[in-house]
Amino acid sequence: MNLYFELLKKPVFNMEDVNVFYNNIDSARSAVKRLMKEGIAAKIRNNMYTCISGETDAPVANRFQIASHITPTSCVSHHTAMEYYGITDQVYYDVYVSSETSFRDFTFDGYTYCFVISKNSEGIEKPPYSGGVAVTNLERAIVDSIKDMDKISGIEEVVQNMESVHRIQEKRLIRYLELYHNRFLYQKMGYLLWQHKEQMGLSDSFFEKCKKQMGKSKRYLTCDQDGGCYDNTWKLVVPDDLQNRKNGGMVDADI
Repeated sequence: MNLYFELLKKPVFNMEDVNVFYNNIDSARSAVKRLMKEGIAAKIRNNMYTCISGETDAPVANRFQIASHITPTSCVSHHTAMEYYGITDQVYYDVYVSSETSFRDFTFDGYTYCFVISKNSEGIEKPPYSGGVAVTNLERAIVDSIKDMDKISGIEEVVQNMESVHRIQEKRLIRYLELYHNRFLYQKMGYLLWQHKEQMGLSDSFFEKCKKQMGKSKRYLTCDQDGGCYDNTWKLVVPDDLQNRKNGGMVDADI
């Protein structure tokens, strides 16, 4: 048996995977240490390893596969999910990982893996032939990105991503909005998706539901903006440049 070639079948492996071949945890640990000393395996974090490719001298596991194996419930999410789906061609070095189990942020091979608490397991998919990737589906990635845009993505990135999204499943959006049960989220979703309703295939009833659920509060779209324009439809004060790009007009903010 060649342990290296056996482990190549798993982009990410742990000591329990190695122990299958030894039935002795001490022997398994020694075997992994030898592989690391030879430079053909690398430690990602505690009890998490990957092989090193003999062709590229790079880790076999990509960032999406690593993110999916950090905890039993971890999955690629937010703008990292957008990267996975090819919505954005920009490469970010922060990898966002939603998980019901917490972990400390860590860095491996130039990428920092950032924990985001997940309170539900809906909308997570495991694409075939992906090497074990778990990723939020596109609809949940959209909802998560808009929900957390002040913490993670930022308004500019979210707007750019929405411009590149085509044909999504409206029922999924509604389901995730209902799970989060957040009035401000309905407000933001309505505003940010309205101008893309045709390309996304969203019905008028979706936006009516957003209006019904968003309440009567007037809010700032982002937490770090000064002033802006007031959108009466969605009762939001939005950055001047964003409102101008949307409709070519400007309305004084007064809330």
